[in-house]
Amino acid sequence: MKTIARTFLAATLMSACLHAAAADNPLSVHILDLQSGQPASRVAVTLEQRDGLEWRALGSAVTDAQGRVRALYPAGKPLTAGAYRIVFKTGEHYARLRQPSFFDQIPVEFKVENTAQHYHIPLLLSPYGYSTYRGN
Repeated sequence: MKTIARTFLAATLMSACLHAAAADNPLSVHILDLQSGQPASRVAVTLEQRDGLEWRALGSAVTDAQGRVRALYPAGKPLTAGAYRIVFKTGEHYARLRQPSFFDQIPVEFKVENTAQHYHIPLLLSPYGYSTYRGN
């Protein structure tokens, strides 16, 4: 019984630490596959920032079982105002499902003006279309 209690406590503490780290991160994403009504897990996502005329890679991640990346911005780096782009690698998702799709990747450009705010970018996805918005 003590082993079960210790395991539960360790899992709870680890979960709390992950949520605290994610809460401090200024950028998160979420993908929902509208065709299945399920989160799109294991989708590669990259974050870039505009640097003059070029895009500079800041980081990448893969969506979890809930279709989320809770902390996409590089840890320990302060968020700066400017133009950013998230690229969702959706073609790989549909290839895994052995399903045809139109978009291999979906770039979503947005601007950060208030660096004290959290930016959440959801993607509502189907094989032949998508929608996005600023979430919270």
